[in-house]
Amino acid sequence: MKRKSINPGRVDWSGENPGIYLKQGPDAETYSALALFFRVVLSPYGRGSAAIVLGAPDTAKGWPDVPNFIMTDNQRMMRWIVEGWVAKMPTFVGKAGLAAMSWLDCDSVTKRPSDLQTRYSETLRGSGVTLEMIWENIGLPIPVEVTKENSATKAHEMYSVFLEAKRAQIVINGAPLPGQIVDRQFFGRTMSTAFLAFSETWVTPLEDL
Repeated sequence: MKRKSINPGRVDWSGENPGIYLKQGPDAETYSALALFFRVVLSPYGRGSAAIVLGAPDTAKGWPDVPNFIMTDNQRMMRWIVEGWVAKMPTFVGKAGLAAMSWLDCDSVTKRPSDLQTRYSETLRGSGVTLEMIWENIGLPIPVEVTKENSATKAHEMYSVFLEAKRAQIVINGAPLPGQIVDRQFFGRTMSTAFLAFSETWVTPLEDL
């Protein structure tokens, strides 16, 4: 099929969506910590920033009992994104911590980009919590175009620019969560579980409108 310059589908949301997934070792079966950052510039519920941290993904408890929480300055938007996207992502599907996580208000977000090769970080503060997500030793940008059948939701096309990081940390109130990034298969290539995702756009195809 000939590619079209203008996609006739509906843009549902667009922005940035980097993540860090940790395991206790390369042979561990499950992740010990999951974190996603969101900087949404377009959605039906406006703009906003957020970070989801599941420091105990398989535990049905929230903060402060365990480090399972979401920090955001737009709860309505993020409840929509969690339900429609995050809960359907293979890494998050069925995780008890996602349903039990605490919802915290976010007062500020600080981005500290470098040359996008050495170090990049996002820092969120609010509700007595300071969260830092740090990516280091970052690779070249990779354009990604995912069809509906291959996307996490199985209902949207996804377009983004990914950059792989070779080192990463999730730091809560000065204490890094234990674990390390590992390799995984990402649409036919091996990449680490720490990544930046810029210009990420989710589209409902025309035939589904």
